[in-house]
Formats: sequence, C-alpha cells, structure tokens
Amino acid sequence: MREFNLKYGTGELSFSIPKKQVVHEIIGNEYPPVADIPQAVRAALAAAIDSPPLGEIVKPGEKVVISVSDITRSWQQMPLVLPEIIEMLNKAGVPDENITIIIAVGGHRQNTEQEFIQLCGRETCHRIRVINHDAWDTDNMVYLGKTSRGTEVAINKLAHEADRLILTGGIVYHYMAGYGGGRKSVVPGISSIRTIRQNHLWGLGPAEGAGSNPNAASRKTKGNELHEDMMEIAGFVQPDFIINMVPTPDGQFGGIFAGNWVSAWTEGCKLVDKLYGVEIDELADIVIATAGGFPKDINLYQTGKTMDNAYYAVKKGGAVIILSECSDIYEPQEFSRWFQFDDKLAMEKALRKSFGIPGWVALKEVECSDYATYILVTRAENAGFLAKTSMIPATTMEAALQIAREKCGAGQPTYTVMPQGANTLPILRQG
Repeated sequence: MREFNLKYGTGELSFSIPKKQVVHEIIGNEYPPVADIPQAVRAALAAAIDSPPLGEIVKPGEKVVISVSDITRSWQQMPLVLPEIIEMLNKAGVPDENITIIIAVGGHRQNTEQEFIQLCGRETCHRIRVINHDAWDTDNMVYLGKTSRGTEVAINKLAHEADRLILTGGIVYHYMAGYGGGRKSVVPGISSIRTIRQNHLWGLGPAEGAGSNPNAASRKTKGNELHEDMMEIAGFVQPDFIINMVPTPDGQFGGIFAGNWVSAWTEGCKLVDKLYGVEIDELADIVIATAGGFPKDINLYQTGKTMDNAYYAVKKGGAVIILSECSDIYEPQEFSRWFQFDDKLAMEKALRKSFGIPGWVALKEVECSDYATYILVTRAENAGFLAKTSMIPATTMEAALQIAREKCGAGQPTYTVMPQGANTLPILRQG
C-alpha cells in the first residue's frame, strides 16, 4: 500500500491505496523562485521583451494609468512590484500626480480602500491615486467599435484617455480563456459589463443545449473563440506595456515578464506550461485531487478549477474524488444561486440570457458529472446543497474510496493522485 497525505481545510487527510495500481502522482515541476523581486522587476522593465524599456516609452509630463488585478488575485504581491514601476516613471519625468492605478475588477465587486492598501501597498496608496473600475458606469466608458465576432467594445474612459496604459497581472492556467494574465487585464479587467458578457458568451457552445464550449479550456488558445475575441478587444486598446508574473507551485515568483503586451505574455505562458502542464501516459479509473486546503477549498466555487483539472486525468465513466472542506459552501451567492434550476438545460438558458462567470463555473461543475462520477469529501452539513450539483458527498476518505470503487466499473482500478489539483493540468501524451 502507498500512503498519501493531501491538504484539506487547515489540515490534511490521509489514505492508502495499492501501490501497483497508482499510475500517476501529478505535481508541478520544481523551479527556482525569484530571490529578489524588486531587483527582478527592475531588470525586466529595463530588458523588455519586443519593446523599448519602460523608461524610454513614457515621455515627461505624460498621464499614465496602471491596471492592477483585484483582491481575488492578491497573490501577485504588487506592493513589491508597483514601487519599481512608479520609480521608473518618475525618473522618466512622470510625477506621482500624473499616475492613476485602476483596480481591474471586471465584473467583480468594488474593492475597499483597505483592500487597495493590501493590493498596492500603504506607501503607494498615499502617493498615487487608486480607483476601482466600474463595469456598470456607462458614463465613464468609451465605445471603440465591434470585434469581428460582434462584441461591442467599450472600456474605461480614464484608461482610454491616458497617454500610456500599463497592464500588470499574473499568468496561470484559466479554464475558460486558456491562460490568465495579458489581455484579461483589458477584458474583463477594465471593460464595460456589456463587453464582458458578450465576450464571455463564447464560453458556451453555439446553440442552446450545447452546454459549455469545449474550445474554452485550460491551455487552449488556438481555436478558443473567447480568447481570440479577447485578443481582438485588447488590440482595439493597444496597451503600451505589460508586466506579468508567473507563480511557482509553492506560491513564490517563478518569472517576471515585461514588454510588449502580446510577446511578453506569450513568454510567460510558456513558463506556465513548463511548471504546471504535466504529461501523463494514461487516464485512470479513479482520480483523487485536493483543491489545496484553506483558502483554496473555502467554497465550491473555488473548487471548480480542481474539478476541471481532474477531468483531464480520468477515464470516461470513471470516478473523481475531490477533497474540499467548503467551510463556506454557499459563497459567493452569485455562484450558489445558479443551482436553483431543476436541470442543466434550464441553467444554461438562464446563463445565455444573463452571462456571468459564476454561472459558467456552476454549469461546468454540473457537466463534470456527465463524464464521470464526482465525489466531494467535505463537511457533513454540505450534503443538502451538493444534492443540487450532481456530486456525491462523503465525510471521510474511506467512504469516498468505497463509492469510487463501486462507481468506476473496474475490478482493480487504476489511480491518479493530484496533490496540487487546483494548479496542475494533466496532459495525455499523444501516442
């Protein structure tokens, strides 16, 4: 037997499975972290990818807008990054009063002033104007035209009118857009809610009843209509410079990519593949994955990415065990309300009328159970809510393993274990 200890809530759950039946343990690749983040930022700004250094792009007296991801992306450690950007702008002749930081909340809620400090750093907030983007504020949007797919593009007026627009953010796999970062700072980041919803509708198939769009998936950009529409929208805006970070599997900085908004982002995506794209030789009868413990498993919404990653490692008709305590399973409310519908088609119809990422995540989670049996190891009190999601609740690993063995249809099932389920993407080796 082989013993595993996987993160669950603030602790761990242990279990044993036959060693000979374990075909894969999927973990991210080790990578040396950036030791000195400010120094690395300075170096990246000076040696920009397919672009002059930032200090040569801006001109004295220009007005500059810097987009910063919202509180849901606080891992990006912008208090270590922003001072270096601001110092370079100052040296180029751009005073503090000519710089504005826009929190690129997209369709998320407005961030608080305390969260501004958490995101940008106290000193930066004292020196630089920091504001929220408001996707519903039509008076402060500028209409730029339609993409080839018909998306009506309107973006934040302040960002549009600035002499220079600098994007910051982080790159990880994104199970709708292929990858995070880059153009996502424009849409949904600083776009109107109409632009966001029209673009994100590409996360659904072409006709009612088709469900989610299979092209809108982690690691996929070519043929991903949603991503391609995003790139076209960002092309309307033409950001002047980008700084994107890629995290290591243990949450440190693996790389900092600065320069041209397309080229620098593309280089960052290559590192994401290197760190988190894990090739596997075969699909397993049973996949066991953890969302990563608190706070990654605080609710079912956050757990969706782990469910999606595990999907790529399991045989059709197999079983997936997800470890997610879900101490706050109903949050956010804009996610849990989507499970009020009686069936998947009713959910999809409502989503087409009023698209929102939480609704799309809910649909994807329900769809997972069409492909394999999904079992959630979670708190006992969550069983009632899970009945609406097509998942089977279990309170112990022993119970979950028993259900999985019964459902997978194999006498001696094979197992794949994913200790970093939220981040690692299984890639079935061709041939």
